[in-house]
Amino acid sequence: MADIFDFTGKIVIVTGATRGLGRAIAFGFAARGADLVICSRKAEACHEMVAELADMGCRALAHPCHVGQWDQLEPLIDHVMAHFGRIDVLVNNAGIAPSTPSSIEMTEELFDKILGVNLKGPFRLSALAFPHLKETGGSIINITSTGAIRPAPAYPVYAAAKGALNIITKAQAMEFGPHVRVNAIMAGPFWTDISKAWREDYDQSAPSAVQRIGQPEEVVSTALYLASPMSSYTNGAIVQVDGGTI
Repeated sequence: MADIFDFTGKIVIVTGATRGLGRAIAFGFAARGADLVICSRKAEACHEMVAELADMGCRALAHPCHVGQWDQLEPLIDHVMAHFGRIDVLVNNAGIAPSTPSSIEMTEELFDKILGVNLKGPFRLSALAFPHLKETGGSIINITSTGAIRPAPAYPVYAAAKGALNIITKAQAMEFGPHVRVNAIMAGPFWTDISKAWREDYDQSAPSAVQRIGQPEEVVSTALYLASPMSSYTNGAIVQVDGGTI
């Protein structure tokens, strides 16, 4: 039986790819033959990761950009098309979750920054990628958060942005179908750079069915499924990967 997760010859864009879930997802696709576009704000981190992928025999392209800046997204798509000539998968993973002391202390600048990276960027990048994904019958995967349905007081705008991204996932699934599928992974707590500020004992006291925080590698199989032909009847889905978080 052929490998159902064989992505040989496929071009996969991953935003926020140099750390956390994005890094794990990018390496997961590379291990199954895909060629990667590594997108992050830090150029040095992008190029370092491209070198790591090259050691695996993966063709990878570094494109540093800030996904929250509307005018930086079209050059990303243009660069990918000029270099690879196609797009098969877009993973909108980049996100920021700065804690805020209170709603009254939230600044307009920080509010706009959180919305820009977590919501505006994925919306616009998906729209720009759609004509090229349509040619390949491609897939868009948005990485959202269970904060969208269980918001914490310290992250209200982040939670709102992720909740809105869930809605955009469903709306664009209808708009872009049947040619392009749009789904979301609603991730629970994972040990990533963002979670370093959490309590060290959270892993033992996590309120979930598995009673621990997830490792980034544990989200990879869901991303592979949503990008593969095995999920051909899955569109507009919000898939929770959260260890059964209560």
